Amino acid sequence: MERLAVYFFGLVTAALLLPSCGGSNKTVGELIGVQERPKWSADIPFGMVYIKSGTFQLGSGDEDISRYYVHRPKSISINGFYMDETEITNNEYRQFVFWVRDSIAHAIMGDYVEDDFGNERIDWDLELDYQDETLEDMFYQGDDMFGNLRELDAGQMVYNYEWIDLKAAAADKGRSPRSSFIKRDKTNIYPDTLCWIRDFAYSYNDPIAKNYFSHPAYDDYPVVGVTWEQANAFSHWRSKLWNSAKENSFNEEFRLPTEAEWEYAARGGHEHAMYPWGGPYIRNAKGCLLANFKPGRGNYPEDGGQYTVSADAYYPNDYGLYNMSGNVAEWTSSAFVENSYSFVHDLNPNVQYEALDDDPEAYKRKVIRGGSWKDIAYFLQVNSRHWEFQDTSKSYVGFRCVLPFQGRSINDFRR
Repeated sequence: MERLAVYFFGLVTAALLLPSCGGSNKTVGELIGVQERPKWSADIPFGMVYIKSGTFQLGSGDEDISRYYVHRPKSISINGFYMDETEITNNEYRQFVFWVRDSIAHAIMGDYVEDDFGNERIDWDLELDYQDETLEDMFYQGDDMFGNLRELDAGQMVYNYEWIDLKAAAADKGRSPRSSFIKRDKTNIYPDTLCWIRDFAYSYNDPIAKNYFSHPAYDDYPVVGVTWEQANAFSHWRSKLWNSAKENSFNEEFRLPTEAEWEYAARGGHEHAMYPWGGPYIRNAKGCLLANFKPGRGNYPEDGGQYTVSADAYYPNDYGLYNMSGNVAEWTSSAFVENSYSFVHDLNPNVQYEALDDDPEAYKRKVIRGGSWKDIAYFLQVNSRHWEFQDTSKSYVGFRCVLPFQGRSINDFRR
């Protein structure tokens, strides 16, 4: 009798559940998450390579010649990210300058033509043919004109952007309105071409100062004369450019690498190597120099470059990254603190400080890495640390960007 009751109860339960096995009611009462979420694809941005998550010994390398103990070894772990395979080039940065130029012109006039990608742009050929004087104020006027040339006023190339100070918001714990953490910045983004003259006293570098950013011969050379602030503005613009082309935008953000990310990527998977190519020497077995730097006592052209060289010169490291040592030193997002390795976290470490204009000079120091065409071999070591002030521009400092990797295994989208 008891077995019959159980059987009958089972039939009744099955009958009640049967309607929910098909049609639109099959998920009623179930915890299934929000449906019809936008699709996401982990596209690798053009010109970037994937650096997988991992652990490495930060700071291990050759002797700390400064004796300030700024390279104390520390085992840390890094999340995966994409990184530009080369330094940002003059022509890539010029795309940013032209976008700012066009955005200013958009506010002045309404005559557009479409480019090859269907984007609206100003008909600059029309403007330069003197057929329309609407944009005259964007060009040098009166005594500022030189040789009767109609040249754009670089001082007007200002980029306005905003960002959220997440660290301040996290510390606030929701006590203040969101608006108090929204920061609005603006910066002139045209490279400082005169840095080639200013950086070297009693030295004739006028020709390269005139031509380095403008001449097509240098299109694939790393951009220089860019401050840390300008590099951040470029990263913000690049994020906007990337997300605007996505069907489903998740506001992915390009940025400068942290100091730890940069060193992890530069090592190319070689745990205790002094240089990105893995060995302890600056020359290969044939005696050829492996990077663009200042060999010996100043034989600049011995490595193939009197100044900078093409951003993809020399062999890449095992992650596919070019010129992680030499050519130009590179901005990172990290503030320079001598003993930071002693107190930073071992998971994605970084010391970040947004210095204000009236802050002490020491607060404006930002870490640069990799050494440059004018540096001796010591500064090419992957663990070597140095700094520049965030509001200065140099003929030997450039940058490259990273994009944090989102969640899914890299194997999910390998072809």
